Amino acid sequence: MSSASLSVGFLLYPELTQLDLTAAYEVFARAPNVDVHLIWKTQTLVKSDLGLEIMPNASFEAHPKLDIICVPGGPGQIALMDDQETLDYLRRTTKDTKLITSVCTGSLVLGAAGLLEGYRATSHWSSLDQLSLFGATPVAERVVWDRDRVTGAGVTSGIEFALTVIADTHGREIAEEIQLQIEYDPAPPFSCGSPEGASRELLDKLSVRNREFMLKRRNAAERAAARLQALS
Repeated sequence: MSSASLSVGFLLYPELTQLDLTAAYEVFARAPNVDVHLIWKTQTLVKSDLGLEIMPNASFEAHPKLDIICVPGGPGQIALMDDQETLDYLRRTTKDTKLITSVCTGSLVLGAAGLLEGYRATSHWSSLDQLSLFGATPVAERVVWDRDRVTGAGVTSGIEFALTVIADTHGREIAEEIQLQIEYDPAPPFSCGSPEGASRELLDKLSVRNREFMLKRRNAAERAAARLQALS
């Protein structure tokens, strides 16, 4: 893929987790000759799950041709899996994009649109298994690249996802320059940032706390998977 001119579109929607979007946005926006578009149905302020408001600069009906489209995750992803307008937009738009990508549970939205069947993909660890409902192969890695699909795992992996893509589109030197510019040199204060490092007590605590929400997410995924099966 040529780095001469690259158009990247992020799906911006209510109740997304802003870091799923903004971490990757920061990397893409620092790369030379990259135009980044924040796309939603209307060009009005969109509120994230924790209240940060972000303004779209493009709509479903009005944006340049995209080379890359990225779907971030977050609680609002549950509603998107039942949102036929958004799913139809993704199906339509991705026919012409070179890379179809996601961060965190954005991969479940890609799955609901029928865009991950037969692909290896990742997601947030708590929802990784739901990818199989859409015919994808769940992979517990930070970044998974399978042909023209690139998926990042939970939230902070958006940085690694975007650096990986920029290394491909612009070369490793540019990606390394960006990594140094943003001082991406993780040294977490605790070793519990993944299920492998977290204690069983902590995992159980989060599972109990999020049980109702996770049931809503799974129910939405099952409904979306059933709709896709009915169409096949």
